[in-house]
Amino acid sequence: MKSVFLFILMSMFLVGCDTKSTKPTNSVIFHKTHEPKKSEAPFSDAVQVGDLYFLSGQVGMNHTTRKLVDGGIEAETKQTLENIKAVLGHHNMVMEDVVKCTVILANIEDFAAFNAVYKTYFPQKPARTTFAAKGLAVGAKIEIECIAVKK
Repeated sequence: MKSVFLFILMSMFLVGCDTKSTKPTNSVIFHKTHEPKKSEAPFSDAVQVGDLYFLSGQVGMNHTTRKLVDGGIEAETKQTLENIKAVLGHHNMVMEDVVKCTVILANIEDFAAFNAVYKTYFPQKPARTTFAAKGLAVGAKIEIECIAVKK
């Protein structure tokens, strides 16, 4: 379902797109990761289409140790959001530039605890979809992807 949504969304922005164009509204840039240990990953941390940045999903992994943080859903949510903040910062953006988030929880019963942490990072209240799915990458309790607009 997530893949279909992203395909439709990207298609809306890529219709008639020329990747060699010098116009920022028509350009598509697949940015390399700022994390050296992820340089061989088969995806980009961020794909830029004009002023829109589509960030790949982040989990609560400490990128120094490459392990999920301890402490349950609250700690993983905080680390996930800090990872998003780092990707945004690499592209000279801040959390306030985020306009849409998709949140995947391993257990929907973690919703209230996740939401308590989440709302401290997004006072602007970006659009959001939240659902639960079994079996997130690396055994994570949460994954968040987002779309940001560079001002």
